[in-house]
Amino acid sequence: MTKSYNDLGVEFKYLIVNDKDQKFGLWVNTVGFQAIQPETPYPLKSHPSGYYFNTQKGRTLREYQIVYITKGRGLFTSDSTPQKQVCKGRLMILFPDQWHTYQPLHQTGWNEYYIGFEGPIIDNLIRNSFISKDNQILEVGLNEELVSLFSRAIEIAANDKISAQQYLSGIVLHIIGMILSISKNKIFEIGDVGQKIEQAKIIMNENVFKDVDTEELAMKLNISYSWFRKVFKDYTGYAPAKYFQELKLRKAKQLLVETSHSVKEISFMLNYNSTEHFFSLFKKRTGFTPLEYRSFGRDTEEE
Repeated sequence: MTKSYNDLGVEFKYLIVNDKDQKFGLWVNTVGFQAIQPETPYPLKSHPSGYYFNTQKGRTLREYQIVYITKGRGLFTSDSTPQKQVCKGRLMILFPDQWHTYQPLHQTGWNEYYIGFEGPIIDNLIRNSFISKDNQILEVGLNEELVSLFSRAIEIAANDKISAQQYLSGIVLHIIGMILSISKNKIFEIGDVGQKIEQAKIIMNENVFKDVDTEELAMKLNISYSWFRKVFKDYTGYAPAKYFQELKLRKAKQLLVETSHSVKEISFMLNYNSTEHFFSLFKKRTGFTPLEYRSFGRDTEEE
């Protein structure tokens, strides 16, 4: 029996925006990720009243939102867009004061990344037709870099450090620039092969705290493992298992510098066989012990 991938659960953050944040010209109100399993209710009731909605009645928001689907499929409708199917690799752009509704198909569920924002910078982009209500569903494909931007935004919002809003604003502009480039210039129309690899990379990213059996992953993607291993290495420079270990190492570095978790806790969180194995692998790959890296990383941040 194959494992279920891309199912992290739910992570979201609603942010406080002050007067200084608004003077920057762009601010973020909410950012999150939801893995909606098949045959489960949608939306989840844990969201505040301003965001929770009845899919039959729809809603209006006071902000812009970008909602990116990386698994499953569903439907979207707005007062300017007749009902359209939304599947993995597509994103929805929501506009303030515009009625809309969307939901995953009950039999498939979906995974969604979203970020809600507002401000005169975005208003100006709309006035100049960079984004339009006439084209609310954009085809961008499965793209690991885009997922990484959403994931980083969630991390920044959760840490809630000084100037987090300005950092998040930069991420929003990066996301917008990227999706415009992809959707309008079609630079990532790389065919089924590229999409399979991008999907595999996203699955690995979303399961960095678990184990990913790369042979089962190839089976999940309906491709042979020998072909998958060769093409993945040609595409990324790493064999699939090696790439996944690099992702775990990158996450370990982040946890060492940005959290107070012990080395043992981080080893457990990232599902290493033992603390000793994690320690040995980390030292071999970085030249530092985990504690040396933590000390070095925090000293660098303070400079």
